[in-house]
Formats: sequence, structure tokens, C-alpha cells
Amino acid sequence: MQIAFHTGAHCTDDDRLMKCMLKNKGLLSQHGVLVPGPGRYRRLLRETVNSLKGGKATEETQEALLDAIIDEDSAGRLVLANENFICNIPRVFEGQRLYALAGEQITGLCNLFPAAEVEVFLSIRNPATFLPAVAKRASDRSFEQLLQGADPMELRWSEMISRIRSAAPDAALTIWANEDTPLIWSQLMHELAGVEQHVALEGEYDLLDEIMTREGMRRFSTYMQSHPPQTEIQRRRVIAAFLDKFAIADEIEEELDLPGWTEEYVVALTEAYEEDLFAIQRIPGVNFITP
Repeated sequence: MQIAFHTGAHCTDDDRLMKCMLKNKGLLSQHGVLVPGPGRYRRLLRETVNSLKGGKATEETQEALLDAIIDEDSAGRLVLANENFICNIPRVFEGQRLYALAGEQITGLCNLFPAAEVEVFLSIRNPATFLPAVAKRASDRSFEQLLQGADPMELRWSEMISRIRSAAPDAALTIWANEDTPLIWSQLMHELAGVEQHVALEGEYDLLDEIMTREGMRRFSTYMQSHPPQTEIQRRRVIAAFLDKFAIADEIEEELDLPGWTEEYVVALTEAYEEDLFAIQRIPGVNFITP
């Protein structure tokens, strides 16, 4: 059995990807892909990982988990998602780095089903926008309390991903930049579901519907019907062209309002992130999806 864990990160697709998976629940089941509702497993998996304390689940435990999560007798692939699989928001910068618990928690997820083929999916985001977004979600504490002494300029996603790679070397690891999500949404849906690109899935343009004007979406839909793209590259070029003309500014522009953050500082953070993206693509065993 294959198990795909979509692990966040926080403040990226905000469960939109999982909602699209659920829209296609019936269709995907015909391909042997099961997409249970989050309420059936999120708390259960967290409690089970904690109870195992780093150990591997027995066959009895695995059977009990599957009985609680799915109604079917068997599955070829199981899709599970939770932005808190690694940790909740207040612990994102614990240990003065990004997701200090990443290696430990991903190993814990893998140990739930030791014999399964595990795939881990993770979206990352420019710290220049990621930190303000996380701070907004953690409104019960100050930005300094949230950071716990971490220096934003030193935070690297590549360091976190390397820890995951070392802790769970047998798990397939798929990474993408949140900034690219509108262009690669269809591919993300298909890769998470584990189905071929030619399988038509509902919701392939849901994200565009949120960030493009109504007129833009109408023209986009008309164009796609009269000029269906022959390749994924053609599809992305069309999306990019329509976003360039019809994107809703308020939906794609980020408000950066943190104490002491100048324009120069934001640029420096962004440049460091862009260098980090190249470093991630060089990590062995990482499937990095780009437009």
C-alpha cells in the first residue's frame, strides 16, 4: 500500500489541496485511491505516533488504524493531510530553526505503517511572507515570543528538508514553492493522488478562481475550451498569461508589517530564499516541482 502524507507547511495552501482531493473522492476510489475525511484520522494519528514513542506499529495497531480511517477492506493508495503533522504553529521556530521536530515526526508517521510505501508532500514559502503569515495565525503571542530567538535571516528550508531526508531515507519526498502553486496546481493534485495527468480531476482551477477576476476566469475557461493545451507546459503558459492580466492584486500581494522590517531586509530575505530553493533541488532524493 502507498500512503501519501501532505504535511503543510503552515500558511501555504490552507487545506485547499485536500478539499480538492475530497471533491474527487468517488473518482479516485475507482483508481484505488482513498481520501478519508480529516476528522477520521488527524487526532488518531497524532495520538498513535505519540504512544509509539519512536517505535514501529504492530500489525494489530496498523489494522486498527485502517479500520478507523477507511471503510473499504483494502486500498492501493491512502491520502492523508494535516498541516500540524509535524507540529502546531507555536512550535514552528522551536530550537531556533524551521520545524525542529520534522525528522522525528516524519519518522513517526512512517512508523505507523512500516511496510507501506510512504510519500511525504511539503509546500514551502518565502520566509519574507511565511513569518508574517505565521505571526498573524499566532496572535496570542508576540513575534519575538513566536521566534524563540531564531534569526529570520538564518532560517533555511533546505536544512529542514535535509533532516527529513536523513531521518526517513526510504520515504519519497516531494517539495514545491508556495509561490508557484497557481501554475502547478493540477500537477500537485495528480501527484498527491498518484494518478496520471490525463485523469480529469475536478477542481484543477479552483485556486485560480480565488485569485483571478470573474471576467478573467470567464475568458480563461472559454480559452481553455477552445484551445485545450496539449502539454502541461502549455497549460502553465496559458495560466501565467491570464494571471499576468487578470490576477486580483489583493489576493496575490502580501502585507508585510513586522517591527523593524525594512524593504531592504525583505529583499535580503527573499534573495536568501531563492538561493535556498537551488540548494533544495540539489538534495538527493527530492522531487522538487517547478513551473
